[in-house]
Amino acid sequence: MKYIFYIIGILLLTLGIACTIQSDLGTSPFDAVLVGLASNVGLTVGSWEVIVALLLIGCNSFLIRQKPEVLGLVTAIITGIGIDLWLFVLSNLLIVESVQGQAIYFGVGLFLIGVGTATYLHTNFAPIPVDRLTLILKDITKTNLFVGRTLIYLLFLVVALLLGGPIGIGTILTVCFAGLLLNIFMNPIAKAIDRVIVPPVTSNQ
Repeated sequence: MKYIFYIIGILLLTLGIACTIQSDLGTSPFDAVLVGLASNVGLTVGSWEVIVALLLIGCNSFLIRQKPEVLGLVTAIITGIGIDLWLFVLSNLLIVESVQGQAIYFGVGLFLIGVGTATYLHTNFAPIPVDRLTLILKDITKTNLFVGRTLIYLLFLVVALLLGGPIGIGTILTVCFAGLLLNIFMNPIAKAIDRVIVPPVTSNQ
């Protein structure tokens, strides 16, 4: 059952990422790096998701002094495919031309990213390397997911600016609120999933 929630989480996450990209208001710093690489070097956004994941797996391994968590590459591959698939679907399904439409697209995307990430992370199965880095920084700084996610976004923001990625008001909102939303969603989603996976035991007495 947990693998069903894992897939649901990835589908929601990648749909959210595609929505923020299509909104044209600016994406998360990490996704801006991927779009910047795709625009300047070639390949698809999803392909760069996998390539950057390989680099982050090495980084994470160094930080925690353990063997590389290669299984995270599986999630990165599924995520990359999901991003490219949703971008294809959305680009052919709905073209946003008004500022209001862009804002709705972005708001929905940010919400889905938070819900999707919280959902698949709670299954504790092969986190995407960038999300694994969030958890590592949370432990290193002895704080919470908001701090870990914000630190990562600030780092990738610098890289995205150098690559000319899609930086805008949406990027600033993501840096300010994405980590907060993830921190808010984690507990209620975890409780909801646990109730489904492990139903409460009823007494016969």
